[in-house]
Amino acid sequence: MAGHSKWKNIQKRKNAQDAKRGKIFMKLAKEIYVAAKEGGADPEANSALRLVIEKAKGANMPNENIDRAIKKAAGGQDGSSYEEITYEGYGPSGIAVMVECVTDNKNRTASNVRTAFNKNGGSLGESGCVAFLFERKGFITIDRTERQIEEDELMLDVLEAGGEELRIEENLYEVFTEPEHFEEVKTALESKYLISSAEVTMLPNTYAEADDQAVEKLETLIDVLEDDDDVQEVYTNYRS
Repeated sequence: MAGHSKWKNIQKRKNAQDAKRGKIFMKLAKEIYVAAKEGGADPEANSALRLVIEKAKGANMPNENIDRAIKKAAGGQDGSSYEEITYEGYGPSGIAVMVECVTDNKNRTASNVRTAFNKNGGSLGESGCVAFLFERKGFITIDRTERQIEEDELMLDVLEAGGEELRIEENLYEVFTEPEHFEEVKTALESKYLISSAEVTMLPNTYAEADDQAVEKLETLIDVLEDDDDVQEVYTNYRS
């Protein structure tokens, strides 16, 4: 019985992991679809699609899933009509929250997002209410623990590649770029350094603080939002 129980627990964890992976792949497929629909199905000529494909491969999304999403967008005969929508609002303690969605039903998505805010100490706001607190930036991190890196040399490499800023954290170097320079900076740096992560994202230009109770509610709000199939990304200006 103990062995059977252990197997059931393992199977339960595996099913949960598979479900989580399936949800990630579904969200990536939507993102690929939108990028291909808007900019064309050729990654060489569509930088947005190229970046999403890299992101999908980084998440170990199978190539056939990637190809299927691109072909679906290129064919345009599946009846799908996805669009990107960004919702803005306030979490507990007035923390700014931005929610990027890809949906085929705006009413459903708006209702789900509003409910998530209302039930977790937040409120959905008007378009533009917190967007000014964020900037879209290329963000690249380099591991400081794997090998010795000459900081002056890295700074020169970042600037020569077209990067904007280098920040030094405890275990990471953080490189910031304008979105249009992200790919060339990433390509230049990954030829010399071990890149931990690379993405174009929304970064706060001002931060908010909160007490433990508010943070707990904020984390729940983020979990609920991220669990929604229509939600692609959630950004906040909370400083941990």
